[in-house]
Amino acid sequence: MNYAAPTPTLSVVICAYTLDRWEDLRAAIRSVLDQDPPADEIVLVIDHNQALQARAEQDLTGVRVVPNQERRGLSGGRNTGVAVSHGEVVAFLDDDATARPGWTGRLLAPYADPRVMGVGGLVRPWWTTGRPVWFPPEFDWVVGCSYRGQPEQAAPVRNFIGANMSFRRTRLLAVGGFLDALGRVGTRPVASCDETDLCLRIAARDPQAVLLYEPAAEIHHRVPESRTRWAYFRYRCYVEGLSKALVARRCGSGPALASERAYLRSTVPRALARTLGRIGSPGALRTAGALSAGVCATATGYLVGWIRPLDSPRLVRQPRTPAHPWVGSDS
Repeated sequence: MNYAAPTPTLSVVICAYTLDRWEDLRAAIRSVLDQDPPADEIVLVIDHNQALQARAEQDLTGVRVVPNQERRGLSGGRNTGVAVSHGEVVAFLDDDATARPGWTGRLLAPYADPRVMGVGGLVRPWWTTGRPVWFPPEFDWVVGCSYRGQPEQAAPVRNFIGANMSFRRTRLLAVGGFLDALGRVGTRPVASCDETDLCLRIAARDPQAVLLYEPAAEIHHRVPESRTRWAYFRYRCYVEGLSKALVARRCGSGPALASERAYLRSTVPRALARTLGRIGSPGALRTAGALSAGVCATATGYLVGWIRPLDSPRLVRQPRTPAHPWVGSDS
């Protein structure tokens, strides 16, 4: 692609909900402040936590602190960040992640191509207690990170990992933002595919739109010990399947499951063959079990999500249309 056009302005949105991640949050903000080129603004959205908001307003510099104006949860926080941002491009960074040097420039460069509507980057896990010997790299999406099987070079993709993604602000506004029925709330998500749903709606609105994965735009995502346990792995796989079923019911199983079909046809079988080829090495048998159990838990979640009624207001709530008050001008 030709990256010759002027660099667009950039707003970075970070959503936070707990004081327990205070030091992580400070590190995330510092990593953005240290970027070259610098972001035009950093928006910190506090998710219905007055104590956290007061501390952020008092102790943090170089950021604009705003409360989540929507329903509690990550999707509402992201929508609030988009609503108050001024940049032509809005990037999202998790509050427990740090951007590597050059992150802003590598995210922004592809927007020189007018077809590019979004750019996402590599999310490298930072295992605070070390990667469990049984944890397959193909399932690093369980902990919100990039996984083995994704492109290793810049390439168009269906959707991004939410910890490290960006979009043209006008396109976010045009499709109505993130759907809160599919977003994380706190530490235990009941659904987790608001990024997938958003990307599918962007693609449906403009079939020529490009969502580009640029692994050179790298962040490090903290993975605490609590997310290295078998119970979390199994639960998170189940939630992923549940979420994908809800997305498939909204958007159709064709586009909603295209990446998953390729993942099951290629990535998982290769991982299993690789693991069985070293069956005598430490953790290999447990890794094979994790691969099988992860697929089964995800499939179970999908089946439950496909048959469950969608009469809950949280499950059926539609994304906002441009007529909603938060969808205004780009200024």
